[in-house]
Amino acid sequence: MNKLLFYSGFAGATVFLGGLLANIFNHHVKESPIKYDIIHTLMSFGAGIILSALSLVLIPKGMEELDLLPLSLSFLLGALTFMFLDQYLSKKGGKTATLLAMMMDFIPESIALGAVFAIEPQMATLLAFFIGLQNLPEAFNAFRDLILSGYTVHKTLIIFFFMSFFGVLGALLGHYFLSDYPDLTAHLMIFASGGILYLLIQDIIPESKLEKKHLTSLGAILGFLVGIVGEKLV
Repeated sequence: MNKLLFYSGFAGATVFLGGLLANIFNHHVKESPIKYDIIHTLMSFGAGIILSALSLVLIPKGMEELDLLPLSLSFLLGALTFMFLDQYLSKKGGKTATLLAMMMDFIPESIALGAVFAIEPQMATLLAFFIGLQNLPEAFNAFRDLILSGYTVHKTLIIFFFMSFFGVLGALLGHYFLSDYPDLTAHLMIFASGGILYLLIQDIIPESKLEKKHLTSLGAILGFLVGIVGEKLV
């Protein structure tokens, strides 16, 4: 149990760390075209990592447990739910797509971490490292989006601090309540996948693109490569 708390805590702590790094970067690095390029490259890198988690972890794990019809319904329900939520938040003037995508990725993977820890501790350890690594750039980008939406630095860091504990809560939930219900965990992963894919296509990938800049798009390729390496190690 101590190991589960440690690894899930590490996976969640990088959410808060990413917010701290974003705050330092925003306030202590002077404005310049290079700073703008770095921000958009990190956005692309985060998008690539989210996409890798979607295609290499969440959907494959869900497909192992679910038949075609329930899988399709959960996927579409996730996409539609987050389409309406994204529209609602857009009308309020918020930029929260990266934050939503991060949580839709982070929470199901944490639940899966808890569910597999008792069965395959080595896999769970590597999965915790993978989750923590992908949370870092995602939190960096989500921090920037919340600041642009009008949130203060203090309020945003408080939000990220409490969000960092979601990894522990998700892992405990998966370990104690869902390890005997793989189909329910699979539905959660597929539902999250539909929502993540909608947010990626609608908001995150278009936001990361820069006019007449092609190297920033390589950030997404590197982010996806991180996912490939992590999945190969697991």
